[in-house]
Amino acid sequence: MPDSPSSPVVGLVLGSQDATPLEFWVGVREGEHVQLDDLVVTRTTLSDGQSVTFYGIVDIVRKRFEGSQFDTDAFRVADGTLPADVSYAAHVQVTRVEPEVFVPPGPGEAVSVVRDEEFRRALYFDRMERTVAIGLTRTGEPIHANLEFLDGTRGAHASISGVSGVATKTSYATFILYSLFHSDALGLDAANAKALIFNVKGEDLLWLDKPNSKLNDETRAEYQRLGLPDGPFQSVAFFAPTRKGSDTPMPDTGSRQEGVHPYVWTVREFCRERLLRFVFVDGEDARAQIPLVISRVEQALERAARDGDQSDASVVIDGTPVASFSDLVDLLDSTALDNMMGGAPVAGGTLDAFRRRLHGAAERMGHLVSGHSQARNRTIDWSAQQVTVVDIHSLHASAQLFVVGVLLKRMMDQKERQGGSRPLVFVVLDELNKYAPREGWSPLHSVLLDIAERGRSLGVSLFGAQQTASEVERRIVGNAALKVVGRLDAAEAERSEYGFLTRVGRVRATLLRPGSMIVAQPEIPMAILLRFPFPSWATRKDEVSTSAAGPDPFARMNL
Repeated sequence: MPDSPSSPVVGLVLGSQDATPLEFWVGVREGEHVQLDDLVVTRTTLSDGQSVTFYGIVDIVRKRFEGSQFDTDAFRVADGTLPADVSYAAHVQVTRVEPEVFVPPGPGEAVSVVRDEEFRRALYFDRMERTVAIGLTRTGEPIHANLEFLDGTRGAHASISGVSGVATKTSYATFILYSLFHSDALGLDAANAKALIFNVKGEDLLWLDKPNSKLNDETRAEYQRLGLPDGPFQSVAFFAPTRKGSDTPMPDTGSRQEGVHPYVWTVREFCRERLLRFVFVDGEDARAQIPLVISRVEQALERAARDGDQSDASVVIDGTPVASFSDLVDLLDSTALDNMMGGAPVAGGTLDAFRRRLHGAAERMGHLVSGHSQARNRTIDWSAQQVTVVDIHSLHASAQLFVVGVLLKRMMDQKERQGGSRPLVFVVLDELNKYAPREGWSPLHSVLLDIAERGRSLGVSLFGAQQTASEVERRIVGNAALKVVGRLDAAEAERSEYGFLTRVGRVRATLLRPGSMIVAQPEIPMAILLRFPFPSWATRKDEVSTSAAGPDPFARMNL
């Protein structure tokens, strides 16, 4: 094979180690170097003159002294008293054979590190009709994913796992969204495609619409290599829960108030849309007859909500005005609950358990349901902008489950009414192990499982992030076409959920730095290590440039 600047020969296929159609060893030339994750190519010629090309990825690199037998020989070689040569070799896992004639490469065949078009062929990019940039190799080559496995054409969903605070899971999910929305990847679908992002931790995602002032020229060059502009998201809406104890809805945020809309549900919406089930999200709530009680109460509340003035935020149930969640709890604390059962054989202990859980919920999420007139039209419109960020980080865990459950259920209902798989909707949800745990059941669990199994046909793709994929419902993780890991805990890396990683890959996953991910996708037989650029949008207040933040309203006061 000719040696060229675009495809430099770095070594030869070894004859001292077995070479098979699926793996082989390369002896590295003196003066050359090969490192983990390098993509290489070699060719062999068959007896009939046919040429077979082998592409592969380096997964092991080692050096040793040839001719030495004992560990202490290293000291003798270093002192010059024992002659020895250094053997520098790399193990290659084959990723592609063209044509598909599965014979081994010949010992002594030249091996080159691939570049440009050969790099694309090594990772099957040449067979992908529609792609989206998902990162860069260590050498700066762009890595793409087949869009057909994200938009529902042939698959959907992404599962991103890693240690909290180190694995940069949410940052990578938002980067993929940025790549989708700020490139030509989606084509005509881009105009109507939407994203719903739940901000679970801190307020990092409340600055997506502001450019990052800490971006440097090197990072800008990385975005350019990926074919992306460097800047903030262009169409974003922000929603945060209303503050407790205030009749006038105000967003409960700390670092940002401007441009953030408060959200709250009216009592009438709560009753009419049968949202009570999402108040009972604990796995234990599925036991005994509590689901039956919830169903009967929802029926009664829905009937009441459909009576009277539909513009009124409050409702009247059996002659009793209900103007807040606390009013509803008080009502169900009375004989009204027994009347709603309609003679169903429900034990008194079950009704008491229902009431106890309802009282607990009132403390944690009652402020999200209001009968005040100013609560009208305060729900989240996730279709108004291209990206909608819903802040839930300040809420109690049960209130977070309520918000996520209600929004996803409403979204799936709307998609079913529309029919078809367009427009596309991408959902980013961190801490998936909390919302869809492997053990237990809840209404939210059912909604997420429905998205994983039917979302593809409705154009809904879930980008789920979690610390431990082993604790997430198996069918949700299994339905993800794109499997991603950041830094993993050593014990977690050994779990069967990471079977797409090689032995070396599992070890490497425990050493990854922030910004580096290992990605597996259906058309590439091996998981690929990549890195993604530093966010070009702000992730906290001190990263917002002064020009983006706007003028200081007190600047003229000389304070």
